[in-house]
Amino acid sequence: MGNGARRLRGWPVRLLIAGLAVAAIFLVAAVLIALSWMNSRNLLLDAAARTANDAAQITFEHTRRMIEPASATLRTLSFDPIVSAPRLQDRLERMRLLAEELAANPLISALYVGYDNGDFLLARMLDDPGIRQHFGAPGQARFLVQTVTRAADGTAEGDFLFYDGGLSPITRRSEADYRYDPRERPWYANAGEGAALTISAPYVFFSTRQVGVSLSRRAEGGKAIVGLDIVLDDLGRMLDELRITPSAELALVDGSGAVVAYRDPRVLTARALAAGDTHLRPLDDLGVEPLSDLRRIARDGRPVSYDVAGHEWLGVMLPFDGFDNVDIRLLLTAPADELLGDLQHDRQRMVLITGGLILLFLGLGWWGGSRIGRALERTTAQAKRMSAFDFSRPPDAPAWLRETRELNGVMDNVSNTVEAFLAISDVLGAEPRIETMLAQVLEKFVHATRCRSGAIYLLQKDSQTMARAAVAGDAHGLEESLPCAGGGDAAPAAGAADGLQRVQFELRSRAGRVEGLLVLRHAQDQDHAAPGFQAFAFRLTGMLSAAIETRQLIESQKQLFDAVIRVLADAIDAKSPYTGGHCERVPALAIMMTDRMCADTSGPYADFTFTEDERYAFYLAAWLHDCGKITSAEHIVDKATKLEVIYNRIHEIRMRFEVLWRDAEIAHLRACLDGQPAAASAQARDERQAQLQDDFRFVAECNLGGEFLADEAIERLRRLGQATWLRHFDDGLGLAAAERRRLEGSRAGAPARRRCRPSNRCWPTSRSTGWSGATTSPPSSATIRATRWAST
Repeated sequence: MGNGARRLRGWPVRLLIAGLAVAAIFLVAAVLIALSWMNSRNLLLDAAARTANDAAQITFEHTRRMIEPASATLRTLSFDPIVSAPRLQDRLERMRLLAEELAANPLISALYVGYDNGDFLLARMLDDPGIRQHFGAPGQARFLVQTVTRAADGTAEGDFLFYDGGLSPITRRSEADYRYDPRERPWYANAGEGAALTISAPYVFFSTRQVGVSLSRRAEGGKAIVGLDIVLDDLGRMLDELRITPSAELALVDGSGAVVAYRDPRVLTARALAAGDTHLRPLDDLGVEPLSDLRRIARDGRPVSYDVAGHEWLGVMLPFDGFDNVDIRLLLTAPADELLGDLQHDRQRMVLITGGLILLFLGLGWWGGSRIGRALERTTAQAKRMSAFDFSRPPDAPAWLRETRELNGVMDNVSNTVEAFLAISDVLGAEPRIETMLAQVLEKFVHATRCRSGAIYLLQKDSQTMARAAVAGDAHGLEESLPCAGGGDAAPAAGAADGLQRVQFELRSRAGRVEGLLVLRHAQDQDHAAPGFQAFAFRLTGMLSAAIETRQLIESQKQLFDAVIRVLADAIDAKSPYTGGHCERVPALAIMMTDRMCADTSGPYADFTFTEDERYAFYLAAWLHDCGKITSAEHIVDKATKLEVIYNRIHEIRMRFEVLWRDAEIAHLRACLDGQPAAASAQARDERQAQLQDDFRFVAECNLGGEFLADEAIERLRRLGQATWLRHFDDGLGLAAAERRRLEGSRAGAPARRRCRPSNRCWPTSRSTGWSGATTSPPSSATIRATRWAST
């Protein structure tokens, strides 16, 4: 029994841990091998999906770079005089522009204009040997112009005109069979009546039998359609460059399975030229079985694995949005062995290496488990020194594990110390108020160092003394203030009458300036006499110094921010004498209201409360409520009346009343000339003029009033606006071109009757925003000054 008991004392630590280590190694190895086999299949599919997504993104970006420059060229051409030229000779005078655009953008195959009478003009470069041979171009020819001119009876005459590089005519060849009618082509019909750009679906071009797309739009004036052809051969060559393996296949196909772009564009062009066909080639005609099988079995965005002639292929089909309103798919497929390279061989090697590691760690795990017992002895000795503030390297541990119960007590002390240290770190990082932070940190500091009391003193720069900011424990023996005297980082401990020793540490900023003092009072024992105590306390004071400096910087920044806000508010108030002090009064009133609401314990605001942060945020918002006015023009902010901008528009109103006053006087004089009784006419004039005086006084009072007008006042203003006066001068004279366009359709000859209310058409209209007088956004004051006479 005695021998068995001695054997059992060694089992739990050595044999149990060694057994667990071996079991864990076996379990990890088994899981890794299983996951390796299960993930190998997913790796194959994920690789195909990533490759396809990258290829689709690159293809889309390439297509966009092809279309955007071409659309800019088409926009320029739509405003060129060629679109309105009635004769062929006039159109050929614009040949230099067409040649420069073709030379600047090699992706453009042809530029053309289709007219509403059936005429057609097309220009293309002859830099491709196949195209030169197709059109039978002379040796010096650099450009070809294909024209169709229709007579009045509808008969068409086709001509091919060849030009050299200097745009000098070489020859003109009549083509009796060239009866091309642009009005019957999709690119002409798709352009419609608007000026928007349209992109056709990919198709085989009529002349060259190349696959491409046509861009078209209606020209300025609406009597012609301009267009251009972009050959997709470059897109096919780009697909060839995207092949990641030698046997990979890529193609763009439409919804019917016709090939839009293939890595070898010659395959598509050769068939169309040989057969004279203008239809896209079906995918099955290419003879590429992996692509044909992929289109039949794949779903958008889902990688698939399939077999072709006994070999595994990985493929994916993705939607391609390079062309508007066209259903196109990108097909990408590659052999699995080429795509993943030596992955299968690497997997086999991994299995072998894992097996070897298992055998190796079987022995290491057993040996390591037997050594854990001795490691626990070293841990116990280290824990003792940590509780005594000694972080030095522990000595070698004995050979047997005999310190378990003692280790529990030691680790409790370590836990308390670490817990206090972490608590101090939390307070330093979380508490924003420096007074509360100092009190909490000092309390935990005194507890962690097992001192009787302590105090923190902060430097008072005005008096150059240390004032006590926080105290923990018995405050006896801790003065309210201390003289500011230089010294080392830690002053020597000094005894006191109560048997406690006193030690103090300077709190220095990052710049080395003394910002405060930490004073601790502790018992005269061996633990506090050890050098580790002062080292530990000194490290904590470094954290405390940084926290104090940070809080002071935050407070300084807060004060600076408040000062900047007040300067901003003063600048806004200084803009207008009518609202001076507004930005300063609003925060005071707002804080008074919120304080009163927070103080309510009953009523609708009983549950209303503000935290310190919320109250400060509300305080800032109150000061900044008018901050946008700092960028507003001064004449917008500084307004004494409603109608005032840079000038007071009441003067315009008064001028119209002056006109009505004189109209009344003129009516009286005319009545006298016509033989009517002078007294009755004078009475009517006096009554009219008295009414005008009263009406103008009413309008002027409305201009000086507040924001609110009664319904009766609004109705009276509307009635006054219906009064008319006689204009004798042309209101279109002296106006800019944009102002004249706004008056088109509404101008009246002179003399003409005008209402006293200003017309909306006198206000400017912005091309970019479409603003007019009928909307709520007013014109700028400079524009009002320039255009206000248009309605007078």
